[in-house]
Amino acid sequence: MNVRSVKEGDTEVLVPIPEEGANFAPSAAPVFFNPVMEMNRDISIAATSAFLKRIKPDPEKTITYVDALSASGIRGLRVANEIGIETTLNDWSEDAYQLIQENIEKLGIGDHTFASHKNANGLLHEKHFNIVDLDPFGTPAPFLAAAARSVIDLLEVTATDTAPLCGAHLNSGIRKYAAIPLNNEYHSEMGVRILLGRIARELSLHDKAMVPLLSHATRHYVRTYLHIRRGAKQADKMLEKMGFIAQCECGNREIVYGLAVHINDKCSLCGKENTISGPMWLGELHDPDFCNETIEELEQRNCKTKEMSIKMLEFCRDELDVPMFYDQHLICKKLGVSASTIDTLITALRDNGYKASRTHFSGISFKTDAELPDIERIIINIR
Repeated sequence: MNVRSVKEGDTEVLVPIPEEGANFAPSAAPVFFNPVMEMNRDISIAATSAFLKRIKPDPEKTITYVDALSASGIRGLRVANEIGIETTLNDWSEDAYQLIQENIEKLGIGDHTFASHKNANGLLHEKHFNIVDLDPFGTPAPFLAAAARSVIDLLEVTATDTAPLCGAHLNSGIRKYAAIPLNNEYHSEMGVRILLGRIARELSLHDKAMVPLLSHATRHYVRTYLHIRRGAKQADKMLEKMGFIAQCECGNREIVYGLAVHINDKCSLCGKENTISGPMWLGELHDPDFCNETIEELEQRNCKTKEMSIKMLEFCRDELDVPMFYDQHLICKKLGVSASTIDTLITALRDNGYKASRTHFSGISFKTDAELPDIERIIINIR
């Protein structure tokens, strides 16, 4: 296996390349490595470090982290090298396992870093880890049950199967996440909430609950960081934030909390038939304080994607905590009016007594607690 050296953050590691050279599709390498995910990894290092500072673990206690689907191992190697906690890097591939071992030796972190060559589900069912990180090539769905059982404090999950999550591949999304997504203007947020809904149900089986600290949809993937709480009462309280969305072609949407609920099949505004999606997570996506803590970590660290990462986190921090954003251009097209700047619209909504914010999901979209008729009235009156 041919390798080359790359540096991310303060960690220099060997990564695989195919025979023909360094420019390649990630899936063409003998061991998967995707340079495009550097921003994901930069934020992961900052968020994991911020979480550890937040919970202030006992210095006498060993904090354990597992990168259950390590591939090249770069994410877990960075955790071990830049944060310094006990790290397990696991992959089923023999080539990946050998490369991880070589990098552990090269970095000189063998005293607290361990290579593992097991089925990810088998490892997670065998052992409990304080921090479980799932970063698969594709869907995390086959690993969520084992991760929910294993995790103690922090669950970090990436999903790159955005087409099933966001409703573009409807039947696949239903099979993997036991939920019905909608492929509409807010499909990116839909994907985040469908994923969180599946995770919440898996955790509840073990009397565990999640508190989302940071969840974002960036390019082709979804990523979430979830603080784990234990206890049946905590799990019951968490499940109260599950529910459904009834969406009408007129643009109106109705949020319905609960798992066994009555949902109107007709739109309350126009009387047309609603399309139902869910069950999904309707609770918070971010903890603003945690976003600030992660930003502070990024500012102190050597990250190539620092500026872009901080900007995205600031959008997450400032997002209004309500389910599903509105696409301004879609509403303006329906009304036959020109779109103002997004900041002008947000100011107008606030001036009319509503809460409103931009969103990290889309530059032409916004979040608000205003109902659709009021949004349309305000858009029409903007001059």
